[in-house]
Amino acid sequence: QVQLAESGGGLVQDGGSLRLSCVASGSIFGFSAMGWYRQAPGKQRELVATVRTGGSTTYADSVKGRFTISRDNAKNTVSLQMNSLKPEDTAVYYCHVVQRAADYWGQGTQVTVSS
Repeated sequence: QVQLAESGGGLVQDGGSLRLSCVASGSIFGFSAMGWYRQAPGKQRELVATVRTGGSTTYADSVKGRFTISRDNAKNTVSLQMNSLKPEDTAVYYCHVVQRAADYWGQGTQVTVSS
């Protein structure tokens, strides 16, 4: 089993920045992908950004140029630097990893951007 612990959420003003971090622990053999999803009230959970073993990344169109994802394989961490935040970025952000075709999720951290 893999456990994920997220940190870094909070309240920020329009245009501000936040950095989310996620640390994985437990039975770790290597993650083929590490990333972040988000879910706003009344909406489906959506991909924000993911980074694969080889370093390739995928970003949602809505965050391209504003968010940057990074991973540290030695520390089993994935981070999301969020700049130029907008009220529409308000959501619960979930850490997500894939190991041996199994998906693991964190409990989520709230990000609120005030206008």
